[in-house]
Amino acid sequence: MDEKRDLLILGGGLVGTTLALAAASKGMTSHLVDRADPAELTAEGFDGRASAISTASWRLLRHIGLEERLAPHGCPIDAIAVTDQMKPGRLDFRPEPHEGSLGRMFANRELRRALYEAARAQPLITWHAPVEVIARDRDAFGVSARLGDGTRLAAALMVGAEGRRSPTREDAGLEMAKWDYSHRAIIAGLAHSKPHENIAWEIFFPEGPFALLPLLDGPDGGHRSALVWTVAEKDAAGVLKLSDRAFLAEVEKRMGDLLGTLALSGARSSYPLAFQHTARIVGERLALVGDSAHGMHPIAGQGLNLGLRDVATLVEVLDEGLRLGLDLGDAQLLRRYEDWRALDALMVMGATDTLTRLFGVPGRAASALRRLGMAGVQRSPFLKQFFMDEARGVSGSLPELLRA
Repeated sequence: MDEKRDLLILGGGLVGTTLALAAASKGMTSHLVDRADPAELTAEGFDGRASAISTASWRLLRHIGLEERLAPHGCPIDAIAVTDQMKPGRLDFRPEPHEGSLGRMFANRELRRALYEAARAQPLITWHAPVEVIARDRDAFGVSARLGDGTRLAAALMVGAEGRRSPTREDAGLEMAKWDYSHRAIIAGLAHSKPHENIAWEIFFPEGPFALLPLLDGPDGGHRSALVWTVAEKDAAGVLKLSDRAFLAEVEKRMGDLLGTLALSGARSSYPLAFQHTARIVGERLALVGDSAHGMHPIAGQGLNLGLRDVATLVEVLDEGLRLGLDLGDAQLLRRYEDWRALDALMVMGATDTLTRLFGVPGRAASALRRLGMAGVQRSPFLKQFFMDEARGVSGSLPELLRA
């Protein structure tokens, strides 16, 4: 059996690896286990997948020492434009110059590379990948996992970070509220002739949102954006099978000449969209983070940021527990983590679900009402500031790692 550690983190994706690094910054040791091969996930090439990192999440990455490594690869989001089918009545969120950007866009590959490199170099983290977990055990004295190669790992606390289909959550019997949107997100990288001016576009159609997310220019100096296009599940296979020319023609129908001449950059991919929220995110010597605890619609790009807020909160709660001499698996510590995260997670997920349904109502009357509401927000500095603070992740009670 390997040396017993503080944390046994099952899932080495963006959230799980950030957790290991954040815990290490407080002196906590961890076993980090993943079924995927990091070399494959960081291979050369841009596949269109990208993530918005909010202001608060960027502070977390800075606190764990990744600012210098990541800063050259992030594209600032200077403004967000929201429109109903490109009709008049556009809503703009643009902070004052002294407030900084609304966040930064990163190609997921760059985030993974930075996190994996840092985790490999951190002596308090032991990597186990690629490997399958074939058994999980938790009791009053500790937790353990048996791996496919026969290794047994032990720790004080188990953390499920495997994503939406978390086997750790299922194994613990934690109930989950969920529903299927019957939609699929089509992901693609776009090269375009016009600069995006660091504006993220959220264009709403009755069949789903159409998002254009700004990325840094490519190595050749060409302008790039990430596309997240929501289509009905029944149409997704057909959209993916379109030729490049036909696919770009459909894209242009929805965005017009916004970014000029378009070309595809990398392969297209897709994933199903669903809402899922676990009623409880803790159990006996167990905590869930990220999509293992809550999966949401990508409509506002907050999924990863919600997971990173889980990370910062859990690490603060555990660090305080250690300073008080408590066991990391202490039930009161875990309950504090759950209570702290409950309201924020529910509000963000509820808001994205409401927006999805509100903009999904077809018809001219519904569109006119939506645009009237958007015009009201556009004229209200208070409401615009509220929404921008929510997008930045700087509202509410923040753990130390999310503060400036």
